[in-house]
Amino acid sequence: MRSFFVTGTDTGVGKTWVSSVLLHALRQQGLRAVGMKPLASGSELSPEGWRNDDALQLLAASDPKPAYADLNPYALPAPLAPEIAAREAGVSVELALMSQAFARLQSMADTVVVEGVGGWAAPLAPALDQVDLARELRLPVVLVVGLRLGCLNHARLTARAIASDGIELIGWIANEVDPHMLRRDENFELLRSRIAAPCWGRLPYQENQNAAEWASYLTPT
Repeated sequence: MRSFFVTGTDTGVGKTWVSSVLLHALRQQGLRAVGMKPLASGSELSPEGWRNDDALQLLAASDPKPAYADLNPYALPAPLAPEIAAREAGVSVELALMSQAFARLQSMADTVVVEGVGGWAAPLAPALDQVDLARELRLPVVLVVGLRLGCLNHARLTARAIASDGIELIGWIANEVDPHMLRRDENFELLRSRIAAPCWGRLPYQENQNAAEWASYLTPT
C-alpha cells in the first residue's frame, strides 16, 4: 500500500475520522501507518506549542508515533480558511517544509495518510493549492464523500476536478454524516455507479467514535 492524500467533497464530511479509521485498517493489513495533517487551522496553545485537534486524532491513530511537528508542520491558531489563518498569524506556508516533513514520516512507515483541508479546491496559500501539495508529494487521492443531501453533485464535481488536475483518484469512502438523510442506500448506489474509482467502504453514522472499532468497515486496496 502506497501513501495517499485524503480530500473531501467539502468541509465537515469527516476526513479526520475517516483518515483515523484508515490508519487502523492499514495496520490490520500488517502495515506501519502514520497520519499527516500538513496544514491545520483552529489550534490551541499548549505547553508544547500550538496543537490542532484533527492532527492530535491522527497522532493517536498512528503507529509508530511521529513527532508532532512532522505530522502537523503548520498549526494555525484561527479557525478560518488556511490562507486567511496564515495571514492573520503572520505565517508563510512553504511547500518545501511540508515536503521535508512528509519525507521524514515516509522513512518511518510503510504508508502515510495525508489529510488535506476542506474540499479539493480549498487553497493553502495565495499561490499554493492542494493539488500542488499532492503533486509535490507524488500522491494519489482518496475522496471522502459525506452522505447527505447534495453529495451526488459534490462528489461528481470533485472527482472531475481531481481528474482534470491530472491526479489519480484511487478510491473513495462514503461517510454517513446525516442520520436523517432520506434514501441513503439509493444515494450510495448512485455514487457507486458514477464514481469510476473503487469504493473502499462505507462508515455508518455513529455518536461514539472509536476509530479502531470501525476499521473493519474499510478495505484499502
